[in-house]
Amino acid sequence: MSGLLAGKRILVTGVLTESSIAFHTARLAQEEGAEVVLTGFGRLSLVERIAKRLPKPAPVIELDVQNQEHLDGLADRVAGHLGEGIGLDGVVHSIGFAPQDALGGNFLNTGWESVATAVEVSAYSLKSLTMALLPLLTPRGGSVVGMDFDARVAWPKYDWMGVSKAALEATSRYLARHLGERNIRVNLVAAGPIKSMAAKSIPGFEELADVWDNRAPIGWDLSDPEPAARGVVALLSDWFPKTTGEIVHVDGGVHMMGA
Repeated sequence: MSGLLAGKRILVTGVLTESSIAFHTARLAQEEGAEVVLTGFGRLSLVERIAKRLPKPAPVIELDVQNQEHLDGLADRVAGHLGEGIGLDGVVHSIGFAPQDALGGNFLNTGWESVATAVEVSAYSLKSLTMALLPLLTPRGGSVVGMDFDARVAWPKYDWMGVSKAALEATSRYLARHLGERNIRVNLVAAGPIKSMAAKSIPGFEELADVWDNRAPIGWDLSDPEPAARGVVALLSDWFPKTTGEIVHVDGGVHMMGA
């Protein structure tokens, strides 16, 4: 078997629709030779239906990152699909959620309960997911890649999800620091906006997306998740063996533009 991920075993979270970066990451990973396991939350039957549209069948495991029982049993459930003694080579964290009152310009009025949910699901889960799968990632190490949205600046309508992404970025650096001795790399891909189901949940998403129409020097297609997925697959591969704690921008260049 040939390909960038030949012989690797990758777990991908967050596959819900064909328009998601996670789905295209799973597809490209399979095309590059990886065996893929998916996780889903809530609408599991939908995830299973979408999984059938991948080039090869992929098992789907239910995972609620706020459910400690799910996390405690995750490694065993993944191992049940991979086979005894076979570990993981990569993990894709594509999980994010903020209640409606934490988005859409309501920043000053959002209560702590909603903020806590956004931070737990969107940032802390990178740590809890990685630790849940640590038995499968060691001793040979591997690559953990999370999906980011540039948190260096304040975006219109993004509000507490933006704060959660800043927490995600910090979490990835601390994970990289603490897991480096186990040969586990932790990186993020900061993608531009994509018209996915997650985007539809952001009130005023169009205002945020308009930034890319006007400022991306090499252009940006809101309907094309593949550039970001390619960035994820590259970081999962062996081509970046000494890259960790990094944020790779796949956003058409918006992140570096001045006034």
